[in-house]
Amino acid sequence: MSRSMKAWRRETYGPAGGVTLERIPIPVPGRGEVLLRVHATALNAGDVRLLLGDPLLVRPVFGLTRPKHPVRGMEVAGTVVAVGPDVVGAEIGEDVVGELVGGGGLAEYVCVPASRLVPIPTGVAPEVAACLPVAGGTAWQALDLAGVGIARGGHVGGATPRVLIVGASGGVGTFAVQLAALRGAEVWATCRDRNAPLIEKLGAVRTFDHRESPLSGIPDGRFDAIIDIAGGMPLRELKRLVVSGGTVVLVTGDGGHVLGPIPRMLRAAFLSIGSRSIRPLAATPRPEVLAKLLELVADGRLVPVVEHRHPFAEASVALARLEAGHTVGKLVVTGTAV
Repeated sequence: MSRSMKAWRRETYGPAGGVTLERIPIPVPGRGEVLLRVHATALNAGDVRLLLGDPLLVRPVFGLTRPKHPVRGMEVAGTVVAVGPDVVGAEIGEDVVGELVGGGGLAEYVCVPASRLVPIPTGVAPEVAACLPVAGGTAWQALDLAGVGIARGGHVGGATPRVLIVGASGGVGTFAVQLAALRGAEVWATCRDRNAPLIEKLGAVRTFDHRESPLSGIPDGRFDAIIDIAGGMPLRELKRLVVSGGTVVLVTGDGGHVLGPIPRMLRAAFLSIGSRSIRPLAATPRPEVLAKLLELVADGRLVPVVEHRHPFAEASVALARLEAGHTVGKLVVTGTAV
């Protein structure tokens, strides 16, 4: 193995145009870590936010004046090529997938805590598995928080729950539609008209563009749960649309340049006094959830939507494409191994 590797880096906060391909030392796995030879990295909206250092609220954690992790990419699939001290449950040569909280996937090698990794089932391609940890995990946790599929095997009070997914065509949204349908829900979804056939194929019984058809035309208490991924919707309007005891889950991290989602979260807390009807989601790495998602993919019951696969040499193009917005499903960078 060479002692150096290629990695896409940006040492300062800024747009994807400033990301460059550099040669740096291959990292050495520390205690509890493994070294992966990367085969695929999936990109998320969070990669763009951390690339820009936006909102400013995140900078004390991820780097006050420059990013602590100059390499983006939070979802990675690869092969274990070395293990650090005290590693349990990971073997050299094993194909695995997991989440990198700080980033690092847009490189030929990356170190990952072994506790965050899950073996990839036979027959599941690395570029498919890489789509699951963040986007699939977030969708799963959002539905759990909303109580969809928890009571009586998916049927709340004996009736089929009706769920609205706001912003259904992105990475999280395409998973949320499929998972909600798998949990027995009647799924409504908002998306651009051109994406409606895809979202309906994934399991939505009704789609509409809330920018063209305002939610004000929908009767009160129409839904048992709302998963808000797009953001920008008035919270009172979302609350009006759920039944008494229903839940609105805020997945989006949208907001101002300084405080990000904090003001919206405070409004949600105020509107939910005594009811907890609006609940922000703080998704976390959940290997046990990732394992269940991989099982569904292996069984053909869950299909990650990949808008485009970019070779490693075009990783900066993939980041720029994600930064431009309106990506349908996921963007994946493949062939990252030497």
